Amino acid sequence: MSRRSIAALSALCAGVAALMAGGAWADPVDEVLEIDGVEMITRAPAPEGHPFDEVLSGWLFREAETRATEADSFENPGMLSVERGADVWETVDGAMGKSCASCHDAAAVSMKGVGARYPKWDADSGKPVNVELQIDKCRVENMGAEAYKFDDPDQVALTSYIKHQSLGVPVQLDLEEGEMQSWWDKGKQSYYTRTGQLNLACSSCHEASMGKYIRADHLSQGQANGFPTYRFNTSGMVSLHNRFRGCIRDTRAEMPKAFSDELMALEVYVTWRGTGLSVETPAVRQ
Repeated sequence: MSRRSIAALSALCAGVAALMAGGAWADPVDEVLEIDGVEMITRAPAPEGHPFDEVLSGWLFREAETRATEADSFENPGMLSVERGADVWETVDGAMGKSCASCHDAAAVSMKGVGARYPKWDADSGKPVNVELQIDKCRVENMGAEAYKFDDPDQVALTSYIKHQSLGVPVQLDLEEGEMQSWWDKGKQSYYTRTGQLNLACSSCHEASMGKYIRADHLSQGQANGFPTYRFNTSGMVSLHNRFRGCIRDTRAEMPKAFSDELMALEVYVTWRGTGLSVETPAVRQ
């Protein structure tokens, strides 16, 4: 292990130790998020069976500068990815000579509300699919193109563009579709399972310690409604499965593959935990 890795691990361990010992705590802000004239739902009643009474957007836990950046589409650097996605939408690719627009026309119409309803059940594969996997399915079956590699810049951009068409639309999954409920159950189990050398679960930070600070990070409920998200600490867009894998890595556990059954189940459960919150893609975070 390099000196930099050792230092990073030591800092993380110190932060976790402080967190478990109590740590500083602060309320989320009581402000309204409006983007392009649309008021976002950043607080919503929790669905039945949720551990919290109210679900809260991660935007409420960010610093003033970060909140202001997300609220201004001209300042939000994530909009560059959305603009790239708009170009990809119109780009012909594959043996069938088609683009996304060839079948779906204007995304502002055809994709409105779509991002708020994924993951969805896919009868062909017998599994849930997220927006990224649905894009790949369309590319292979309808365009004669290759599926994207995980986190290909065009995959992230197109996902951002599609989900941005649902800006302001409340998240609402259909757990009665196919076997979605059983995948929700698996995702919930993963959410509460402690792993890695640091013996942490998702719930350790985003439920038991929500509102506390770990180092300079104000811990939120860990909602998925703003992904793909622009993160200042990486100076770029971060997909949800990239974030999942990063958190698992930080516990010093073995990282599952992106879009694996384990992470797809986790996505189903985590997305459900944000039921009623507006889609904010591209959100801006630290």
